[in-house]
Amino acid sequence: MTQARIREEAEKREAAARAANAAKGGSSAAQQAVDTHLTKPLQENVNRIQVEGEEARTVDEAIAVLSLKDSGGESGGPAVDKHPEKRMKAAYEEFEKSRLPELKKENPNMRLSQLKQMLRKEWQKHPDNPLIKQLAAMAAR
Repeated sequence: MTQARIREEAEKREAAARAANAAKGGSSAAQQAVDTHLTKPLQENVNRIQVEGEEARTVDEAIAVLSLKDSGGESGGPAVDKHPEKRMKAAYEEFEKSRLPELKKENPNMRLSQLKQMLRKEWQKHPDNPLIKQLAAMAAR
Protein backbone atom coordinates (compact mmCIF):
# COMPACT_ATOMS: atom_id res chain seq x y z
CA MET A 1 0.00 0.00 0.00
CA THR A 2 1.47 3.35 -1.03
CA GLN A 3 1.51 6.53 0.99
CA ALA A 4 -0.77 8.25 -1.51
CA ARG A 5 -3.36 5.50 -1.17
CA ILE A 6 -3.17 5.67 2.62
CA ARG A 7 -3.77 9.43 2.47
CA GLU A 8 -6.74 8.94 0.13
CA GLU A 9 -8.36 6.42 2.45
CA ALA A 10 -7.77 8.68 5.46
CA GLU A 11 -9.41 11.57 3.61
CA LYS A 12 -12.40 9.38 2.70
CA ARG A 13 -12.83 8.36 6.35
CA GLU A 14 -12.61 11.96 7.52
CA ALA A 15 -15.18 13.04 4.91
CA ALA A 16 -17.50 10.20 5.97
CA ALA A 17 -17.09 11.19 9.62
CA ARG A 18 -17.88 14.84 8.83
CA ALA A 19 -20.96 13.81 6.86
CA ALA A 20 -22.17 11.62 9.72
CA ASN A 21 -21.62 14.47 12.21
CA ALA A 22 -23.45 16.94 9.95
CA ALA A 23 -26.39 14.55 9.60
CA LYS A 24 -26.64 14.24 13.37
CA GLY A 25 -26.33 17.96 13.81
CA GLY A 26 -23.04 17.32 15.57
CA SER A 27 -21.59 19.42 18.29
CA SER A 28 -18.27 21.23 18.09
CA ALA A 29 -16.51 18.55 20.19
CA ALA A 30 -17.66 15.79 17.83
CA GLN A 31 -16.45 17.74 14.81
CA GLN A 32 -12.88 17.83 16.08
CA ALA A 33 -10.61 15.36 14.31
CA VAL A 34 -10.02 12.11 16.15
CA ASP A 35 -6.31 11.42 16.55
CA THR A 36 -5.63 7.88 15.27
CA HIS A 37 -2.75 6.13 13.58
CA LEU A 38 -4.33 7.12 10.28
CA THR A 39 -4.23 10.85 10.99
CA LYS A 40 -0.62 10.89 12.21
CA PRO A 41 2.13 11.46 9.62
CA LEU A 42 3.88 8.39 8.29
CA GLN A 43 7.21 7.52 9.84
CA GLU A 44 10.27 6.59 7.86
CA ASN A 45 10.85 2.86 7.42
CA VAL A 46 13.67 1.89 9.75
CA ASN A 47 13.84 -1.73 8.63
CA ARG A 48 17.28 -1.20 7.22
CA ILE A 49 20.64 -1.96 8.74
CA GLN A 50 23.75 -0.01 7.84
CA VAL A 51 27.04 -1.42 9.10
CA GLU A 52 30.30 0.14 7.94
CA GLY A 53 28.67 1.54 4.80
CA GLU A 54 26.98 -1.73 3.77
CA GLU A 55 23.19 -1.57 3.70
CA ALA A 56 20.82 -4.49 4.20
CA ARG A 57 17.11 -4.43 3.40
CA THR A 58 16.25 -8.13 3.68
CA VAL A 59 16.95 -10.80 6.28
CA ASP A 60 19.49 -12.55 4.07
CA GLU A 61 21.36 -9.33 3.41
CA ALA A 62 21.33 -8.48 7.13
CA ILE A 63 22.78 -11.88 8.01
CA ALA A 64 25.47 -11.43 5.37
CA VAL A 65 26.37 -7.96 6.68
CA LEU A 66 26.38 -8.93 10.34
CA SER A 67 28.09 -12.31 10.04
CA LEU A 68 31.80 -12.63 10.53
CA LYS A 69 33.76 -13.13 7.34
CA ASP A 70 35.48 -16.53 7.05
CA SER A 71 38.30 -15.00 5.08
CA GLY A 72 39.64 -11.50 4.98
CA GLY A 73 39.08 -11.30 1.21
CA GLU A 74 35.85 -9.38 0.67
CA SER A 75 35.81 -6.68 3.30
CA GLY A 76 39.54 -6.59 3.96
CA GLY A 77 38.98 -7.54 7.60
CA PRO A 78 40.98 -10.13 9.50
CA ALA A 79 40.29 -13.79 8.89
CA VAL A 80 38.23 -15.53 11.56
CA ASP A 81 40.15 -18.14 13.56
CA LYS A 82 37.83 -21.15 13.60
CA HIS A 83 39.75 -23.11 16.26
CA PRO A 84 41.57 -20.69 18.57
CA GLU A 85 41.68 -23.25 21.37
CA LYS A 86 44.06 -25.44 19.34
CA ARG A 87 46.46 -22.58 18.76
CA MET A 88 46.21 -21.60 22.42
CA LYS A 89 47.05 -25.09 23.63
CA ALA A 90 49.93 -25.47 21.18
CA ALA A 91 51.36 -22.09 22.13
CA TYR A 92 51.15 -22.92 25.85
CA GLU A 93 52.83 -26.31 25.35
CA GLU A 94 55.67 -24.66 23.44
CA PHE A 95 56.03 -22.04 26.18
CA GLU A 96 56.00 -24.77 28.83
CA LYS A 97 58.60 -26.82 26.95
CA SER A 98 60.99 -23.89 26.80
CA ARG A 99 60.34 -22.32 30.21
CA LEU A 100 59.93 -25.38 32.51
CA PRO A 101 63.63 -26.40 32.45
CA GLU A 102 64.62 -22.84 33.31
CA LEU A 103 62.19 -22.76 36.25
CA LYS A 104 63.52 -26.13 37.47
CA LYS A 105 67.06 -24.73 37.50
CA GLU A 106 65.92 -21.59 39.33
CA ASN A 107 63.78 -23.51 41.87
CA PRO A 108 65.21 -27.06 42.30
CA ASN A 109 63.31 -27.74 45.54
CA MET A 110 59.81 -27.06 44.15
CA ARG A 111 57.40 -29.77 43.10
CA LEU A 112 56.25 -30.06 39.49
CA SER A 113 52.75 -28.87 40.42
CA GLN A 114 54.22 -25.75 42.01
CA LEU A 115 56.35 -25.10 38.95
CA LYS A 116 53.34 -25.48 36.69
CA GLN A 117 51.40 -22.98 38.81
CA MET A 118 54.22 -20.51 38.32
CA LEU A 119 54.20 -21.25 34.60
CA ARG A 120 50.47 -20.57 34.34
CA LYS A 121 50.87 -17.23 36.13
CA GLU A 122 53.70 -16.26 33.77
CA TRP A 123 51.64 -17.41 30.77
CA GLN A 124 48.82 -15.03 31.67
CA LYS A 125 51.17 -12.08 31.04
CA HIS A 126 53.51 -13.54 28.41
CA PRO A 127 53.53 -11.89 24.95
CA ASP A 128 53.30 -15.30 23.19
CA ASN A 129 49.85 -15.85 24.72
CA PRO A 130 47.27 -15.54 21.87
CA LEU A 131 44.83 -13.74 24.16
CA ILE A 132 47.42 -11.09 24.95
CA LYS A 133 48.11 -10.73 21.21
CA GLN A 134 44.38 -10.24 20.54
CA LEU A 135 44.06 -7.64 23.27
CA ALA A 136 47.11 -5.80 21.95
CA ALA A 137 45.68 -5.84 18.42
CA MET A 138 42.34 -4.53 19.65
CA ALA A 139 44.04 -1.79 21.68
CA ALA A 140 46.05 -0.77 18.61
CA ARG A 141 42.82 -0.09 16.66
